[in-house]
Amino acid sequence: MESEGIIRARVAVLDPEKVGLNVTVFVRIKIREHTTEWVKRFAAAIRSIAEIAECHRMGGDVDYMLKVIVADIAGYDRVYKQLIAKVPGLGEVSALFSMERIKYTTKIEPPP
Repeated sequence: MESEGIIRARVAVLDPEKVGLNVTVFVRIKIREHTTEWVKRFAAAIRSIAEIAECHRMGGDVDYMLKVIVADIAGYDRVYKQLIAKVPGLGEVSALFSMERIKYTTKIEPPP
């Protein structure tokens, strides 16, 4: 499965709270500019911010959804300030703070 590219990596899964990362934030972003150049700048900025664990381009009323993992609210504020400094032209940015993680898995079951 590794030679076929199905297994992409072998990793250790850390408990975020045990390493001081106590806050998970889901960030919804609506953008004003939809050009190829802007999207390239946005993607480069996202990749450069270590606290952004995931970024998804969405269908529906939100353009992008980020998963940000930080120590505290001040940590999220630093990420937010980095993002708006690196990516001019963001439209609406709203944060949803996770109160409790009910389920988490990295397991993917291939279809039968």
